[in-house]
Formats: sequence, C-alpha cells, structure tokens
Amino acid sequence: MLKKITRLALAIATYFTLSVSSFAFEASNPQCIAPANPGGGWDFTCRSVGKTLQDLKLIPGSLEVTNMAGGGGGVAYAEVVNKRGSDNNLIVAASSATATRLAQGAYPGNTIDQVRWLGSVGADYGIIAVSKNSSINTLPELLDQIKKDPKSITVAGGSAVGGWDHLKVLIAAKKYGINDVRSIKYVSFDGGGDAVTQLLAGTVQAFTGDVSEAKGFVDSGDIKVLAVLSADRLPGEFSSFPTAKEQGVDAIGANWRGFYVPGNMSNDAYNYWANAISKMYDSKEWKETMSKNGLAPLDLSGDEFQQFVAESVQSIQDLSKEIGLIK
Repeated sequence: MLKKITRLALAIATYFTLSVSSFAFEASNPQCIAPANPGGGWDFTCRSVGKTLQDLKLIPGSLEVTNMAGGGGGVAYAEVVNKRGSDNNLIVAASSATATRLAQGAYPGNTIDQVRWLGSVGADYGIIAVSKNSSINTLPELLDQIKKDPKSITVAGGSAVGGWDHLKVLIAAKKYGINDVRSIKYVSFDGGGDAVTQLLAGTVQAFTGDVSEAKGFVDSGDIKVLAVLSADRLPGEFSSFPTAKEQGVDAIGANWRGFYVPGNMSNDAYNYWANAISKMYDSKEWKETMSKNGLAPLDLSGDEFQQFVAESVQSIQDLSKEIGLIK
C-alpha cells in the first residue's frame, strides 16, 4: 500500500510539473558515478540504467559514467558529500554493500543522511543452500541443527566475515530465535563459486550467497536451495525455491541495486530523477535487462526507498555490534 501511495504521489507531482513547463528541472550533461573500477555490480548499474534511460529518451542525450574506485565506495561517497552536495545532474550507483559499509562505519566521517536515496532498480536475493546429498531439506532443519550444536554446521560464503553473505545467515538465525549469533560458524572464500566448491567437497555443511551465483549449481543438481530470502517466491525459473518466510523465518536478504544523489539536490531535480528511474523500471526494456542479468523485482522509490535503506543500515549495524565488528 505504501508503494502505491508513493507512486501515486509521484504521478500527481509529475502531472502538475509537466503542466507548468514540461519539468521545472531537466538534466544537463547527466552523470552517474560507479564507485568501483569497470566491471562488477556498480558499473553494471550505471551503464545498463544509463543505456535504458537514453533508449527511452527519459534523459537528454546520454548518461556519462565515471568510475571512481576506492574505499569500497567510500571515495565516491566522500566526493559527493564534500564536493558535489548540490549537483542536480548527478546520480551514484549503490547496493547492499553501500548500506553494509555505512552501518559498519567504513566511510569515516560519513553517514546515511548526508545523501538522498533515490530508488532501487532490482535485487539479487540471498539464498541458503546445502549440497544435494545433505540430509537437511528445510531452513528450519538447518537452523535447528545450529541451535542444538553450533559446531556441527559451518556455513560458507563469498564475502568476508561481517560482509553481506555472512550477515544474511545471521539475519535468518536471529529471526528464528538464535540469540547468540556469534556461535554460528562462518568461513569466507574468494567468491561464491569457491564457497560452493567447498560445500560440494564436504568441507562445509551450508552455503550462503545470491540467487544469480547459485543458479548454475542448482541447474547442475549439485546443490539444493533451502530458502530464498525474499518476501514472495521469485518469478519464472526461480519459482521452485521456497522462501524463508513461508517456512516461518521472516528474513529478507536482498542485495539491492539502486542510486543515491547529493544531499542538497533540489526537490525539482530529485523528482525529475525519481520519475525517470520509475518510468524506466516499468518499461519492457528494463524487464528484459533484469531477466538477462538475474535481477529480481524490487521497485522502491522516494520516501519508501529512503526508509528501506535506513532500516537496512540499522539492522546491519545491530548485527555488526552483536558479533563484535563494531562498538
């Protein structure tokens, strides 16, 4: 309901803005910062969204993409906050990794409220899986085993301790009633592929990752997905994956992809960009891009997205304190 209200309000605002003079603001030489080197999620977000915005003529000309690597996104964040806080022509790619680093204080001196959160363009939902030969067949069975004997289950993921893969398991465990999440054994590897290799070798008993990186192993029959951490079952070929929620574990773990903008961007410019991203998201062109790249639906914008990011940061911060990553 909140999403419908937000989108209705945006539509009404758009109508009145258009009735005055097309838009009170229109972008000029628009730019997207990808806070990493070419390749990877942030670069993909800028370039794929830029191309679709251009193809649909939702922006004038093309969207210039600038790669600004460093500090896990911290260099770009500081640049926007300290030097480009009023730039109406700038959007910046972000994801769950951005929220995680903000929650853990990895961007020294910077906080979530120094920018405005624009909207999401999809998500790669988290999964928890076991090998095909495992006697465990449901998420509650896995969590029960961890609850009874934490040392008997080691979970592998492709992020460092305290990273997003690790935190997804902790979120699920917390929702299930495992109060001491520090008891959960987690080991990190250089990417989800390496983690699954260890799972298949029997070195570890469970795997945490994202739908896109697990798909190939599911197709080959090597692993079985115990749960996908989405609110509802995913569409199409992923619809056979049960959600954690339907098994009584109300855990959501979406590696969302979206954008933030400078904190002092004008309201007219913010509404312009929100309208452009919203229209792009609803297009068949973007739906095709999502499908080709394994992105699942996550359509949040404006105040709703702002609230979503704030809640994500708070949840990650609480978990990070609990496992001793931050004070």
